[in-house]
Amino acid sequence: MTPDAGTTTRTAPRTAAKPRYRAEHVGSLLRPETVKQARAARAAGKLEPEALAEIEDAAIARVVAAQQDIGLPVVTDGAFRRAFWHYDFMGALTGMDLVERGEGVAFHGATLKPIHPIITDRIDFPDDHPMLEHFRYLASVAKVTPKISIPGPSCIHFRVAKADIAPQDYRDEAVLFADLGKTYRKAVQAFYAAGCRYLQMDDICFACLCDPKIRAEKQAEGWDCDATLRRYAETINAAIVGRPADMTIAMHMCRGNFKSTFVASGGDDPAAEAIFSTDVDVYFMEYDSDRAGGFEPLRLLPRGDKRVMAGLVTTRTPQLEKLDDLKRAFDAASRFADLEQLGLAPQCGFSPTEEGDLVTEDDQKRKLDLVVRAAEAIWGAVDA
Repeated sequence: MTPDAGTTTRTAPRTAAKPRYRAEHVGSLLRPETVKQARAARAAGKLEPEALAEIEDAAIARVVAAQQDIGLPVVTDGAFRRAFWHYDFMGALTGMDLVERGEGVAFHGATLKPIHPIITDRIDFPDDHPMLEHFRYLASVAKVTPKISIPGPSCIHFRVAKADIAPQDYRDEAVLFADLGKTYRKAVQAFYAAGCRYLQMDDICFACLCDPKIRAEKQAEGWDCDATLRRYAETINAAIVGRPADMTIAMHMCRGNFKSTFVASGGDDPAAEAIFSTDVDVYFMEYDSDRAGGFEPLRLLPRGDKRVMAGLVTTRTPQLEKLDDLKRAFDAASRFADLEQLGLAPQCGFSPTEEGDLVTEDDQKRKLDLVVRAAEAIWGAVDA
C-alpha cells in the first residue's frame, strides 16, 4: 500500500464531533512480508517479543500513512498484531482461552487453523487487555480518526461449543449473555478512556443466522434462531448503553471471509429487524455478491443519523469494480433507504486472518482508492 510516486495526496479531515464518514474499510489489511516473517520467527522462539513489536510498529506506521495518502478519513492498524480477527481478542479476556485441537471452522473451499475458544471461568474484560495498547499506538501515528475493531459479543456465544463452557452458571444462557453485556460495557469504557472515539464490533453471526443451512443446523441443536438474534441485539445494546456522546459504535456483518472463501449465504431479511434494533451508529453490510441478497432489508433502517456502509467493493478478487456500477447500486439502495444515510466500504477486511485474501497489496490499494473516489463522486466528500 505504499503510495505511487507522483500521485496526488488527498488530505482527509480530522475527527468530527462524532465520527461518521462516507468512505471507510472494515479494518484488516494484507500483512506485509516483514510482519509475516517476524511473527513466524516469534512463534518459533527465534525473536523476542520486543523485537516483534518494533517490526509491527514500523509496519503499522507505514500502513497508516498509506491509508491517509489515499484519502481515507478513518485508519486502522490493519490488524497486523493479530492472527485472527476474533480469537486474539477473545483469548485475552479474563475467563477465556484458546486451544488447538481437531479441525478448524470449515469455509467453502478452505478450513481455518484448528484453534478453538473456550470459556474456563466467568468472563470479564481485564484492565491490561493488549488491544488497549494496540489502539494507543495506532492513535499515536494517525493524523485522522483511528478506529479499532473487536469481535462482537455474539461471536463468543456462536463460536464456543457448549462442551467448552466450564462455568456451570453459564448453562443458563441468560447468565452468560448478562456477563457478555457487562464485559463488553467495560471494554467500551476502557477503549474510550484510552482515547478511542470510533469502536467497531464485528458481529458476523447476525448474517450467518440468515443462511438456511446454518439455521437448520442450529435448530437441530435446539436453538431458537430468531430468539437468538434478538438476544444478540439486546446484548450489544447492553454493551454500549451510556456510552459517551462523542463515541461512534459500528457493527460489521458479513458471511465469513478466509482466503477469499465464505461460510454463509442468504440475504439479511431474517435478521434485519434485530440488526436495526441495535443502538449502534454505523452498520457495515455485505453486498458484493448475489449471496448477500438485495437491498430490501434497508427499509427497516431507522430514519435519522444512523448510517449503512454498503460493502459493494469486494476484497475476495482482484477485479476492480466500476464507478458507474457503484453509482447504479446506490441508486437501487436509495429506493429503500435515504442516500444521505449511506456510505461505501469493502464487504469485509482484506485479511481477517493473517493468511489474507487472494489479492495483492496493489489490488488492495486500488480498491481503497476507488472507495474514496466513489464517495467523492456520489456525496461530494468522504466526510459528508
